[in-house]
Amino acid sequence: MHRFFIPKPYKQEMQITGRDAHHIMDVLRMGTGDQLQVVADDGISFVGEITAVSMNTVTVSAKEILRETHEPDVRISLLQGLAKGEKMELIIQKAVEIGVVEIFPLAMDHSVVVLDRSKAGKKTERWQKIAEAAAKQSKRDVIPAVHEVIKLSQVLQEENWDLLVIAYESENRISLKEVLQAHKNAKSIGVIIGPEGGLSNEEVKAAQEAGGIAVSLGRRILRTETAGLVAAAAILYETDNLGI
Repeated sequence: MHRFFIPKPYKQEMQITGRDAHHIMDVLRMGTGDQLQVVADDGISFVGEITAVSMNTVTVSAKEILRETHEPDVRISLLQGLAKGEKMELIIQKAVEIGVVEIFPLAMDHSVVVLDRSKAGKKTERWQKIAEAAAKQSKRDVIPAVHEVIKLSQVLQEENWDLLVIAYESENRISLKEVLQAHKNAKSIGVIIGPEGGLSNEEVKAAQEAGGIAVSLGRRILRTETAGLVAAAAILYETDNLGI
């Protein structure tokens, strides 16, 4: 069943507008009597029946509140070094599908990609749309936020997690699994992933001074578009959030 997000608190009757209304009417060819899933911005999701359609609005009436959550009970924030080409789009799409709750695109010391302010703003808008589409497809109960491009140092100053891990290719003693087992009560976890050029020594030091722990993701060196997804999946598995 198709799922749509409405940026308003739950009510018995709600309206879907804009691009989503167009998609429902003109692409899915749905009309009165058809059912779909709706998620309100207060986290309440329900099966709704279409009761009316107009040029720009689809009205739905709630028929059944959905009690089962699709969200993990650990909040994973992906701090991802900017990757070139379409890699960032792939990373964001798959991270949302896996269960990451927010993504911070990082302009890092060894980033190949350099975005000026205007380009960065347009990229962020596109990335957020990709996150929304992935959230709908994977039946998420929230649309993960894709933040504006930012420096690692600024994120470390402004954000805080129960556990912060640094996926560092030079770390060969401490595994991600070991750290997770030592922090079983962590409910919010930040994961730092370097760009194609890797993390600089200064960035690793700054993250460690902020409480971050450098970890290994295994015996093989992973590409930047792979590392964050592996780390997120490993965290969800270790915390019993994959359901497999």
